[in-house]
Amino acid sequence: MSWLSRLNRPWLHFIVLGFVLFELQRMAFPAPKPVVGPLSEARVETLEQQWLAATGRPPTAAQSQRLIAQELDRDMLFQRALELDLHLYDQVVYQRLLRNMHFLQLAEGKSEQELYDQALEMRLHLGDEVIKRRMIQVMEQLLLAANPPAPVTGEDIAASFAERREELRRAPRYSIEQLYFNRQREGEIPAVIDTIAERGLDAAAARTMSSPFLPGYQFTRQTPDQLARNFGSTFVMNLQQAEPRPRSWVGPIRSTYGLHYVWVEDIEPARDATLAEVRPRLLRDLESRQRADALAGAIDKLRQQYEVRL
Repeated sequence: MSWLSRLNRPWLHFIVLGFVLFELQRMAFPAPKPVVGPLSEARVETLEQQWLAATGRPPTAAQSQRLIAQELDRDMLFQRALELDLHLYDQVVYQRLLRNMHFLQLAEGKSEQELYDQALEMRLHLGDEVIKRRMIQVMEQLLLAANPPAPVTGEDIAASFAERREELRRAPRYSIEQLYFNRQREGEIPAVIDTIAERGLDAAAARTMSSPFLPGYQFTRQTPDQLARNFGSTFVMNLQQAEPRPRSWVGPIRSTYGLHYVWVEDIEPARDATLAEVRPRLLRDLESRQRADALAGAIDKLRQQYEVRL
């Protein structure tokens, strides 16, 4: 019997025809995608209030749309985690639900497993923001495991170093000692300066003639930002404008606290950073960017499986 005659069977024709019809139906009437969104007006208002609290200004229309899109992505990741039953195998979720049941005073006379099962029946996991954040975190880890970030190469680090050279430039560093005079004692400064010059006193010896200063008197290899944390930005600006030189007195220098007579021990000028100095920072930043890009791409792919309603 030839293979053609073997194909000439009614039951085989029926199976093939049924399969073709099934595929045509699936293509013509695909299963509806799960729906995510839209956000309620209350949730949108909450997002905008959070933005206002963080930035001090209301979001623009474009910023509001980005906030809504990000929140819908969170809802989508949470929904996908629930579809995969990830909440049933996570210890953080387990402990959180037990804690919630104790908080609701429903734990008396029940084992932990009974409490957990009851919490799931009550659907407490759906309205708990801590559980939602945990499930989103787990879902992101799964997406990154399936779509790992591209590794950072030496060429990437070199290119980033060249691109960020000005940003990475090392600030000058000042080693100083200072005498502080509060506003009530500012009139004494000329006499103190004359005494220091006549006796050739160093800063440590002259310190008894100044006022107490809580942050201290000696500051070694401090950047302008570090000095500003102790003296305020006004002091740093006035110090730099005075064009100090190593191994010399400068001032008095005004700060937000009063006046300072400053002994400049040493100044390390600003300079370009070396690649060796900033390589760990560049690597960390590039890995973070690669991770964010990989996660964004994975979320884009996942979004195609849902109907996201803005």
